Amino acid sequence: MRKTNIKIIWPNNNETFVSEGDDWFSAAKEAGLEIPTGCLTGSCGACEIDVNGETVRACISDIKSNKESTLKVCLTTDPFWEN
Repeated sequence: MRKTNIKIIWPNNNETFVSEGDDWFSAAKEAGLEIPTGCLTGSCGACEIDVNGETVRACISDIKSNKESTLKVCLTTDPFWEN
């Protein structure tokens, strides 16, 4: 059974609620953000985000709940991937 109502606080101060197993890209889009992509296989690291201080590659990770049911996301930046 998937846990629902996981609260995510995004860098733009938007808050969304998701279910465990949802994908990061859709959740970010709902919050008005775009997570950068590169290879979409987890090799390049372009889609890395920090979730409660832990680095996650969004393309190969689904949303998982934690004890508090609130996840704070920070987008990482890399000048190589910026336009």
